[in-house]
Amino acid sequence: MMIHTLPDFDTMYNALLQKDSTYEGIFFVGVKTTGIFCRPTCWARKPKKENVEFLGTTREALQHGYRPCKKCQPLSFRGEIPAWLQPLIDEVNGTFGIRLKDADIRQRGMDSNRVRRWFKKHQGITFQSYLRTLRIGQAFGRIRYGEKVIDAAFDSGYESLSGFTESFKSTVGCSPNQSHHRNLITITRIQTPLGLMLAGATDQGICLLEFVDRRMLETQLKRLNTLLQARCVPGNHQHFEALNVQMKEYFAGTRRTFDLPLVLPGTPFQQSVWKALRTIPYGTTRSYQEQAEFLGKPAAIRAVGKANGDNRIGIIIPCHRVIGKNGKLVGYGGGLWRKKYLLEHELKHGV
Repeated sequence: MMIHTLPDFDTMYNALLQKDSTYEGIFFVGVKTTGIFCRPTCWARKPKKENVEFLGTTREALQHGYRPCKKCQPLSFRGEIPAWLQPLIDEVNGTFGIRLKDADIRQRGMDSNRVRRWFKKHQGITFQSYLRTLRIGQAFGRIRYGEKVIDAAFDSGYESLSGFTESFKSTVGCSPNQSHHRNLITITRIQTPLGLMLAGATDQGICLLEFVDRRMLETQLKRLNTLLQARCVPGNHQHFEALNVQMKEYFAGTRRTFDLPLVLPGTPFQQSVWKALRTIPYGTTRSYQEQAEFLGKPAAIRAVGKANGDNRIGIIIPCHRVIGKNGKLVGYGGGLWRKKYLLEHELKHGV
């Protein structure tokens, strides 16, 4: 049975009024009086309730005769690195210890304020903060693999060892000499049709993939830091490229399974539940009762549900495929409307 994916009218209209970015890709708004369709976050003057209709896709909006808004450009994929910024991103990610001032950015033909606004909006930090954490993260890896602290400090662009040590402590939570006993979780934000997700990776693999508006996200991050004896820092990581590619393929309907390395610290029971989740075929569901029986613990329904909720890697470990015994959609940290979308998406592409 096809599941209706759009939230209710009032929820979408309130999201439109608030310019709520978590609904990016969930709906588009057609303005009947102008014949234009927009994103939820469009900054144009908001239409009255009676003058809007909500549509699930840009294709649907075009089929209804609406033209794309020139301000919010709904036909572009939000969150992608724009072409004007890509050369700077490539340079930053490919150059150890790079330091760039506003004047350096302008010399590259870019507006430093525009760069700062993009990073603040899509990564949650300014460009300069991103550079600082990137330098420290790179230095952390080099020190852990045997490089002298003083060499890593000066190669990172620091003019004094004391300045480097202070920045290192602030970012990592320990001194450079103590870093052999700590880990770093590199985090970034990735765009999906269901809104922004926060991704985390260690050298061993992906350890986090959660919607940024999930209420338990801060708690999950604290637990992950404790379990891995780590500190989260924004930056780029080799695993993010594959993650982005596979997530785009999933939402395009061309990928049904993921083959990314995962880091899943937890109790043996939690790990058994997360392993069982990955056996639920694409396009199908199981009840919590069936999951408990699959694990050979038919009386552990509540424990299974709790472990399900403790899953820190959404979509890839498909906790959205577990539903209530009566077929109702219950218990999804990212919101039931996202759960509906995911199940309908898989049902549509699973044939």
